[in-house]
Order: sequence, then C-alpha cells, then structure tokens
Amino acid sequence: NRVGKIFEDKAGYIWFATGGGASRFDGKSFRNFTTKEGLSNNDLTTIMEDKTGKLWFGTRGEPCFYDGKTFTTLKNDSGNAFNNVWSIMEDHKGNIWFGDVDGLWRYDGMSYTKVSERGAYAIIQDKKGNIWTTGAINPNGQVWALSRYDQKSLYDKKPNVTEIISGPPALLGLMEASDGSIWFGSGNGVYRYDGKTITDFKNEGQE
Repeated sequence: NRVGKIFEDKAGYIWFATGGGASRFDGKSFRNFTTKEGLSNNDLTTIMEDKTGKLWFGTRGEPCFYDGKTFTTLKNDSGNAFNNVWSIMEDHKGNIWFGDVDGLWRYDGMSYTKVSERGAYAIIQDKKGNIWTTGAINPNGQVWALSRYDQKSLYDKKPNVTEIISGPPALLGLMEASDGSIWFGSGNGVYRYDGKTITDFKNEGQE
C-alpha cells in the first residue's frame, strides 16, 4: 500500500498516511484506522498534530481530525465538507491552515475563513511569521506558484500575498532552511529562494 507522510506524535506513536487509511505504530504493533473506525476517507495525504493534541488528516476526499476517541469531518460554516486537502499546518497562534480544491483556508477553532483562491499543496510558516504555499493558482491547475502571505496582514480579510514564481510545472515540496532561505521542488528539479534570487539546482551534479 502507498505510504505518504510519516509522522511522530507527542506520545511517541508513529503514524503512516497511506492509500488505505492511517496506521499507528506503538513500538510493538500496528493499529489501523480506516472509514470503519470513523476516518473520513481512506486515501490519506498528510497528518498533523496541533498544540491541543488533535490529529488532523488530509485526504483526497474529506479531511478530518481525531481527538483520541472520535473522528470529526471538517465542514465549513455553510455545512459543506472540504475536499482534497494535501497540506495542513498550525501557525504560531494556533490557527489551522489548509488548502483544498477551492483555495487556502484558516480555522481559528470556531470558524473557517477562506484566505485565498490559491490552492496549497504545501504550507509552511517561516521564522518571521510569513506563510508560504506552493499550489495551483487557477481551477484547471495549469499554473502553479510559490506564494508568500505577509505576516502583518495574515488575519486581515484578504492578506497581502506576493507571488515569488509561477509557471506550468507543479511546485510541490517546501521548507525553510536554517539561514532563512526557502527551498521548493517541482517536477523539473529543486530551487532555493534567498529573498532576492531564485537558484535552480536541477542541473547541479550533472556532467
């Protein structure tokens, strides 16, 4: 079975996001969680634990969270479930951010706010508090971008967003290095953005 993200929770359990549900290893044995146990969808994309101990599961269908006893499907304020969530992140203030097929969302524990029409395959928050995403910026997915949401306006109705780079190749993996530079990957290679310049490493190491 396909294994996506591997995650260790605060209790020391190792979780595996698979195409057939979630699998938890306690050091001796595995316990599997599927729709039979209440998981919203068996095809998982990511797992994230928030400060309160809830586990959030992104799926190719409806995402959900697990409080240690029951699973709850994420539904927006109109009662409709979200769909196809690839990345979930908790910011420094405890808000949950995730992208689905309709855009980027923020959950403050009470309600969901649609932050942007831009999707988010990956989401990180840098040391300065800015939020970065990679993802499709239009419904047909033909244009993907690396985007930065300014920390000063994160909680405004429409945060200021800067498009660092965009193009047809899917921009996927995303991380901040210890020096503050942003690294991201695509179908064509790996790149580094130092705040001014993007360096393309796709041909590095090739003769």
